[in-house]
Amino acid sequence: MQITAPDTQHNVKLTSAEIASLWSSYQNDSLAICMLSDFLAHVEDVEIRSILDYAMQVSKAHIAKLKSFFNEEQFPVPDGFSEQADFIKGAPRLFTDDFYLFYIQNIGKIGMTIYSMFLSKAARLDICEYYTECLNESSKLLNKSTERMLIKGTFIRAPYIPTPTKVEYIQKKSYLSGFFGNHRPLSVIEMSNIYFNLIQNQLGRTLIMGFSQVAKSKQVRDYMVRGRDISDKHVEIFGSVLSIEYLPSASAWNTLPTSSTTSPFSDKLMMFHVASLNAAGIGNYGFSLGSSPRSDLGAHYIRLMAEIMQFTEDGATLMIENGWLEQPPQAVDRDKLASEK
Repeated sequence: MQITAPDTQHNVKLTSAEIASLWSSYQNDSLAICMLSDFLAHVEDVEIRSILDYAMQVSKAHIAKLKSFFNEEQFPVPDGFSEQADFIKGAPRLFTDDFYLFYIQNIGKIGMTIYSMFLSKAARLDICEYYTECLNESSKLLNKSTERMLIKGTFIRAPYIPTPTKVEYIQKKSYLSGFFGNHRPLSVIEMSNIYFNLIQNQLGRTLIMGFSQVAKSKQVRDYMVRGRDISDKHVEIFGSVLSIEYLPSASAWNTLPTSSTTSPFSDKLMMFHVASLNAAGIGNYGFSLGSSPRSDLGAHYIRLMAEIMQFTEDGATLMIENGWLEQPPQAVDRDKLASEK
């Protein structure tokens, strides 16, 4: 027996959650096109180029689809970023091929997290289908880049532990303790969180180090140096937590930017990119805080999260002062309407 779908209303308006997802997606994909344009101008490794080409095709297809959503709803298309305004052709290489691969692999992780969240907030079927496809594409991009990193020997693995021999239950409240040297060994969940945050900070450190060399504005350069130092400190803290437990820290990402001081990107794009990574970092720390019962780890995440939040606020202030921060759609100010009337 064939099951037919019930009649549905085809002119259902976008919810605020769907508008937020589409608007944010446009910002991120338009930024990705600028970043990938620079990478593709310099990449030499044929296999890495094919992965970058796939990522570019996906981002351009996303922009076309997002514009169609906005146009169908008679909704203004965001400015976002453009290759004409935010990508500077002919700039010398700033990052290495290995960094391109590392970048794509970790951006794939962030994309999967974001698209899962956008999908969970969607109500309209066409929006659900779009973010389902985006999620599949991010998974494919992650798998392609991970496979290539494994072949090249550049994939950074999480620590290993001996195979457990039995199932155990928590017997004492001391399981939650973590201060003054009185703590249990890390659980695999806690180790996984530390490893993931360490890797993301290594990505941020290298990216911001490159941005600090090429930004035109001294304010932006100083901000990037500050971000580089914050990332470096967080890498050291997470590595020390593993070392204290006699666990190997994730190998340091030693591929540094080139010595170029000519920017391939606008200061606006670089500031927004750092803001996006900050937002992802705060989310990662929040998740890690909620799934790491040891009290000393919780204290680390709270303290480091507060530091990133202050750094993010200072960056937003700098962007506003320069007219770089595009405002997302917002609710109507009813009090203002009433007072004006």
